[in-house]
Amino acid sequence: MGRRYFGTDGVRGRVGEPPITPDFVLRLGYAAGRVLGSREGGRPAVLIGKDTRISGYMLEAALEAGLSAAGVDVLLSGPLPTPGVAYLTRALRLTAGVVISASHNPYDDNGIKFFSGDGNKLPDSLEQRIEEALDAPIGCVRPELLGKARRIEDAAGRYIEFCKRSFPSALDLRGMKLVVDCAHGAAYQTAPHVFHELGAEVVTIGASPNGLNINEACGATHPDALRAAVLEHRADLGIAVDGDADRLLMVDGEGRDYNGDELLYVIVRDRLLRGPVAGAVGTLMSNLALEQAFERLGVDFERAKVGDRYVLERLRARGWLYGGESSGHLLCLDSHSTGDGTISALQVLAAVRSSGRSLRELTADLVLFPQKLINVTIAKGFDWEIHPPLQRERLAAQAQLGDDGRILIRPSGTEPLLRVMVEAKDEALADRVAHRLAAAVA
Repeated sequence: MGRRYFGTDGVRGRVGEPPITPDFVLRLGYAAGRVLGSREGGRPAVLIGKDTRISGYMLEAALEAGLSAAGVDVLLSGPLPTPGVAYLTRALRLTAGVVISASHNPYDDNGIKFFSGDGNKLPDSLEQRIEEALDAPIGCVRPELLGKARRIEDAAGRYIEFCKRSFPSALDLRGMKLVVDCAHGAAYQTAPHVFHELGAEVVTIGASPNGLNINEACGATHPDALRAAVLEHRADLGIAVDGDADRLLMVDGEGRDYNGDELLYVIVRDRLLRGPVAGAVGTLMSNLALEQAFERLGVDFERAKVGDRYVLERLRARGWLYGGESSGHLLCLDSHSTGDGTISALQVLAAVRSSGRSLRELTADLVLFPQKLINVTIAKGFDWEIHPPLQRERLAAQAQLGDDGRILIRPSGTEPLLRVMVEAKDEALADRVAHRLAAAVA
């Protein structure tokens, strides 16, 4: 049975429109409480964290009421990065954790995602059971069994210490000047403190949330503000996370951006100095140059579907530790169970400090191929895999590109679009091939 509400990253949508409405979230809390609470003995307890969106207050209250009605105790952390909720859920031995966030989306979107007690995203089977439980009418346990709620006053402090422990004890950040862009989001009370307490001089931007400005012209998806601040303050590096702080982008002192592919390469190369690295996982969108660079290092590389949960699935299946997406979702499973922008930045900084080399130097032998992406509007039911003109052009184009290029064609999961992406060493060639493929769709 297909899932109606859960996508690759929980339940998400525009606030006030189904399913992100207070009545649905109340029902979701109750259904989740019934399913999760039935899986263990003793009294179940769930942590709720959120980012800084104004709608978080409303959704938090609805979730809390639904969980309480199901007999589940609720712990409230207030604004806290998504990976912080995953960590505290595990550290406090809770039944589950819930994050109210729409990640890098604007403030008028929001979402609900769940973590299991071990700090990992819920498996599909449990999300399916919660969806099925939504069909039952909402009820209420006996009054003496209702869940209680309390606030965790030191949630941010606990998470800050956890992040710091991921940085090698023999190193520090003294003498470094960093700009940290918190995207007016969940990391505004945590990320600057982590880097400062490790010795860096920190210039903080994007740390004045008002409920409406999360991700607005700032953060990992809008690096112009970070780039300008790095140049203005003559900083060594800039670090930007997104609204829920699980994504990372970095900028060097010259204003050059480094995306997830480049940062994953830096981390894996640094780990190779400490011991063998069997392999790394990227996605269908990971740059071909990254795959070739790992091959030169003797590191196996595997591609997963787009989405950090799929990267994590492949890492677990292979027993590997490192993976990520070009977008900046990076996984270092020797440091955390989930993607964490702050911890990922610390792993990059550790490589910089231990090597005494700059990011530009550490990525000098990784020259990303230019990519050309064209979104083509398609009719409902269009099957690109059997469309003769497109398949003829695709075969001809791949032959032309050879080993120095790559074609990726995939339908959008949310819009009537076919995404046509071409990668090649030569930018003009990538552009020409992409336009030929897009024209063949018509």
